[in-house]
Amino acid sequence: QVQLVESGGGLVQAGGSLRLSCAASGSLIRNNAAGWYRQAPGKQREWVATISTGGSTYYADSVKGRFTISRDNAKNTMYLEMKSLKSEDTAVYYCKRGSTGTSLASGVWGQGTQVTVSP
Repeated sequence: QVQLVESGGGLVQAGGSLRLSCAASGSLIRNNAAGWYRQAPGKQREWVATISTGGSTYYADSVKGRFTISRDNAKNTMYLEMKSLKSEDTAVYYCKRGSTGTSLASGVWGQGTQVTVSP
């Protein structure tokens, strides 16, 4: 069973950048699709980005062009590079490894890391 631990969250000014990490243990993160979700206060958790086993990437329209998902197989870690941050990006960010090569359905969640973007 894979375990996921996020890190890299924090407080940043609007327009700034952050890089989130999701370190996997117990299994290889590249074995299935993996991705990021976020949940803002009072809102439902929403999908942000996915990277498939083959390395294809997919993004929510709200972050396309600003966020980049990537994976370092040697470190068994996934990343979310976030640039041009906006106050509406403020949320708890969760990583997840899915149950197939392209889908995040089912799978395992990390515990989350807080990202706060100040105006």
